[in-house]
Amino acid sequence: MIALKTYNRRELEDFISSGDFQHYDFLPVTRHRALSHIQNPKASDEDVLLILAFFEEKLVGYVGCFPDSFMIDGKEIRYAWLSTLYVNPEYRKKRPAKALLKRVFEEYEGRIAITEFTKEAEALYNIMGVFEYVFPKEGKRYYFRTDAAKMIPEKKPGTQPLKPLFQILDAAANGLISIKNLTAPKPDFKYKVLDRIDKESADFMNKFSGMRNADEINSFIENPWVLEGKKEEKYLFSSFADSFKYYWIKITDQNNKLTSCFLLQLRDGYLKIPYLFSDGNLDEVVRFLNYFIVTHKVKGFTSYQIGLNKEIQQSKVFSHLYERDFNRAYLFHKNLLELLPGHFNPNYQDGDGDCMMT
Repeated sequence: MIALKTYNRRELEDFISSGDFQHYDFLPVTRHRALSHIQNPKASDEDVLLILAFFEEKLVGYVGCFPDSFMIDGKEIRYAWLSTLYVNPEYRKKRPAKALLKRVFEEYEGRIAITEFTKEAEALYNIMGVFEYVFPKEGKRYYFRTDAAKMIPEKKPGTQPLKPLFQILDAAANGLISIKNLTAPKPDFKYKVLDRIDKESADFMNKFSGMRNADEINSFIENPWVLEGKKEEKYLFSSFADSFKYYWIKITDQNNKLTSCFLLQLRDGYLKIPYLFSDGNLDEVVRFLNYFIVTHKVKGFTSYQIGLNKEIQQSKVFSHLYERDFNRAYLFHKNLLELLPGHFNPNYQDGDGDCMMT
C-alpha cells in the first residue's frame, strides 16, 4: 500500500536542514529549490509544498506544489501549480502517481493548474478526466547559432559517436556567424542592465495588469530553482546549468522617462523573456534584444509575447537563421474553473506559473 507524507513550509525547511532528503535513491527536491518554495510570497504556512510517496518505507515518487493566486473583483482565489511529478518506473503498477495526485487535489480542493508538462504526464492528466485545456499561448523560437552537437544526439541517440564531428561543424558555422555579427549595431537609445527590479521599474509596472508584482519577481530572481554548477544526477528536474542568469532591462527616452522594462533569463545559451512591460515602443525592445543576442552569443530565443513576436516579424534588424512555432498548453482542474468568471482570462506572461524558474 502506498503511504504519503506531506510537507508545508516549516516541515520542508526542517526536512532540508536535517539532510534527510539526500538519503534516498533519488532526490525528491534540491536544497535551493526547496528554499525557493519556502520563500514563495504566495505560499501560506499551511500550504503543502511537497508530497512523498512510499512503498514499504521506500521512496517511490513525489509531487511538488507551487502556490499562486488570482485577484478577481477584490477576491483572492488561491490555487497551486504542479511543479514536479515523478514516479519510479519500477513501482508504477502500485499507482503512486494516482495516490499523489489524489492527495494534491484534497489538499488544494482541486484548485490545481499545470503547464509545460511532458507527453507522458499529459496522458496521465487526461486519463484522470478532471482537467480542461485553457488559455493556450502561441509562441516562437528563433535560432541564431548552430548547436548540432547537442540537438542531433538528443533526438537521435545513435549519432552520439559523431558528436566530435558535429562540434567541428558547429565551430566552423558559428565562427562565420560571429564574423557577420561584428557589424551588429549597438542600440542608439538609453538603457540599463540591472540584476533585479528597482523602484522606478516597480512603479512603471503598476500601470499594467499582471499576475505578479515586482517584489514577487525579485523574490524568484533571488531564490532560483537553477544554480550554476554540475548537474545533480539524483534529481530528475532542473537543478543546475553551466550558465544561468537573470537580467532586468530598462529602456528610457531622451528625457530619462522609462518606456519599457523586461526580464531576460539566459540558460546555457538559450534566452527567454519571462516578463515584458512597455508603453508600446517595441521596436527598441527588439533592437536591444538583437544586440544582446549577438553580444551574449545566444543560440536560441523563445517568446510567447504576442506583440513582441509581431514586431520581430516586421523588424529589419532582428537577424536569425530560422524560427519555429511553439505552443504552450495550460490544464486547469474543473474545480478551479468553477471559481472563475466565464469571461476570465489571466493573460499569463511567459514567466507566470513556474515557467520563469527553469
